[in-house]
Amino acid sequence: MQDTTMHQRLLEHLTTAVLLLDGRLNVCWMNPAAEALLAVSLSRVKGASLDTLLGGDESIDEVLAKARDAFHPFTQREARITPLNSDPLTVDYTVTPLSETELLLEVEPRDRLMQISREEALTTRQETIKVLARGLAHEVKNPLGGIRGAAQLLERDLDNPALREFTHIIVEEVDRLRDLVDSMLGPNYIVKHEPVNIHKVLERVRSLLIAEHPHVDIQRDYDPSLPDLSGDEDQMIQAVLNVARNAVQAMSDAETPAPTLVLRTRARRQFTLGAERHRLVSEVAILDNGPGIPMALQETLFYPMVSGRAEGSGLGLSIAQSILHQHQGLIECDSRPGHTEFRLLIPLVINSTGEAS
Repeated sequence: MQDTTMHQRLLEHLTTAVLLLDGRLNVCWMNPAAEALLAVSLSRVKGASLDTLLGGDESIDEVLAKARDAFHPFTQREARITPLNSDPLTVDYTVTPLSETELLLEVEPRDRLMQISREEALTTRQETIKVLARGLAHEVKNPLGGIRGAAQLLERDLDNPALREFTHIIVEEVDRLRDLVDSMLGPNYIVKHEPVNIHKVLERVRSLLIAEHPHVDIQRDYDPSLPDLSGDEDQMIQAVLNVARNAVQAMSDAETPAPTLVLRTRARRQFTLGAERHRLVSEVAILDNGPGIPMALQETLFYPMVSGRAEGSGLGLSIAQSILHQHQGLIECDSRPGHTEFRLLIPLVINSTGEAS
């Protein structure tokens, strides 16, 4: 009895979802991880068909029946399942026959792990680009300073006003290049950690976009229960505005019928950003029904000087990503024709020190 209790405790504390099925593929038992994955409780679904829980997913039923009939374990990698009360999931699962009337099903969700891998790769690329940009800025700004100084010295020795006009042009163009290099590096001042109401930020951005693009339908979908986050309000306005303005300009350039922009906020619990797991994360989603981002640009979207528009500077999204990194967050993007979604993920303040956790 003691061994049985110990084994049950071990199963209940596993992070892998474990289900015990009978010979007819009905649920006999599941651990808490399985309850969380399928968004159901054992007391409600005990004796129910697994097919019912997965919304009639026939592919997993075929694998389970094959394992039962052949009395042989099977493993499926990156399979798609659709729990009845949840969104579709990518999972690895293994089914092991214990007897002629018992099957053990182990399910490991893969969506979040794959997302973490993508986020780590994105963060690594951003850090690499930042180091390269800093090195480039140093190499470019040194000769620019020399050119500017030489033009000013030359101007002092010129009596002809027409020639002085040329030195003015040199100085102005050098200053323009210097500002461009500084823009590539993104914000260079320390983030203020103050309580920021993200909905106040979104309302400010919304009012600016309405003034610039009155033909775009800008909708709100807010979660009013979101607490304040810790950060710099001006920088957050700049980050959200850069992303939202890109979306609106893309719809305008493509002459999208009935252009619509949606500003949405949600809370994400127990969410991993990079290598750190946060108990509560604010998700600000910016959705549009524009032409979508070309597949060739999606991998380099947040690099400096990368733009899908001929007149674009290619700095807006790079600066926005830099601002989110300073807030220990990041920006994700999913895009296809007719639907583009940028998600700004920022840890929320949940302790007395004012730090994200």
